[in-house]
Amino acid sequence: MQTPASKSDSTPNQSQASTPGGAFESGPDARGHFGEYGGMYVAETLMAALHELRDQYEILKHDPEFQAQFDHDLARYVGRPSPLYHAKRLSDQIGGAQIYLKREDLNHTGSHKINNTVGQGLLAKHLGKTRVIAETGAGQHGVASATVAARLGLDCVVYMGATDIKRQSPNVYRMKLLGAEVIPVVSGSRTLKDALNEALRDWVASVDDTFYIIGTVAGPHPYPMLVRDFNSVIGREAREQFLADHDRLPDELIACVGGGSNAMGLFHPFIQDTEVAMTGVEAAGGGLSSGQHAASISAGRKGVLHGNRTYVLDNDAGQITETHSISAGLDYPGVGPEHAWLNDIGRARYVAVDDQETMDAFHRLCLTEGIIPALESAHAIAYAIKRAAELSPSHRLLVNLSGRGDKDVNTVAALEGITL
Repeated sequence: MQTPASKSDSTPNQSQASTPGGAFESGPDARGHFGEYGGMYVAETLMAALHELRDQYEILKHDPEFQAQFDHDLARYVGRPSPLYHAKRLSDQIGGAQIYLKREDLNHTGSHKINNTVGQGLLAKHLGKTRVIAETGAGQHGVASATVAARLGLDCVVYMGATDIKRQSPNVYRMKLLGAEVIPVVSGSRTLKDALNEALRDWVASVDDTFYIIGTVAGPHPYPMLVRDFNSVIGREAREQFLADHDRLPDELIACVGGGSNAMGLFHPFIQDTEVAMTGVEAAGGGLSSGQHAASISAGRKGVLHGNRTYVLDNDAGQITETHSISAGLDYPGVGPEHAWLNDIGRARYVAVDDQETMDAFHRLCLTEGIIPALESAHAIAYAIKRAAELSPSHRLLVNLSGRGDKDVNTVAALEGITL
């Protein structure tokens, strides 16, 4: 596992000073760049749709009626606020820093993805679209998109890699129950990258009546901004909850990073609180030296993927390489451009956790706290366990438990030679 230097002797953070960023208060520049990252690298046929979305979003994010509807749906449909939970037994067992979990796994549909799809669903209705498309890896974004589409009366098509369809079959059936058409993608590595490619192709051909609900803080502008904004409810709640419970902020935020929407949702309202460390945990897969991983910041380089400039995994010829992670949702060869920028300016740090460490953390959380985490979230738990052991009990670590692990039970059982 790659980790930063220990801060065992540092003083715990006691600050309450900085004003938290609102859901829609900061963003990229006018051209959609976070420093040198981001932008709009897409086919000309999509530019008008992206400009329309950008312009309408700029209006709606300041519209009290739109914000009130979004907040209402989060409260009455999603079930927010999600709890802040002290994993006391796990913390006591480690004997170091105290670990707290932001329980996004308790949201309707079982992950943070519903926050974003509720917001984008409202945008689709406002723009008069009758059909939505989405890509999915672990299936949670596909389920959340199908859920919102059913509620709003929109047709829904979800693109999913054939490899992911096999390892996430329960979520595939959930999408179909909700009325979505799930289209297997058999090109490339048949995972999330390829699903996103196919969704973009669909959008080019159907832009007049179709809204693309992107599932992460990647893609062309304004998607990295608006997906972050909709998910920032995670960090706003966590900030308020932590201050209310402890009269202080956490010392460090920890979240898994594939594209990075759950991490950015947690990080963004804390960005001005520079005394709060922020750590994104990427998928090291079989190990960074093996080449079988999905750690774009830890082991990638700058390039363009799916409409934005960011860190990517590619070869010397500039071709995107295949990735590997035990978790389908992190199995992606890029990362959101705002994460790339936060890494470069040193505001956030990014580490990598391998498959075995993830499996160990998955089982440990099950047995100590009675919580079955998504394999994506188990990456963050694995790093938090190691980090906590380096620190004193006066330190506080806040982990985003981005999803529940029902979807991964078959995968875990198969890896352990168990047939369900």
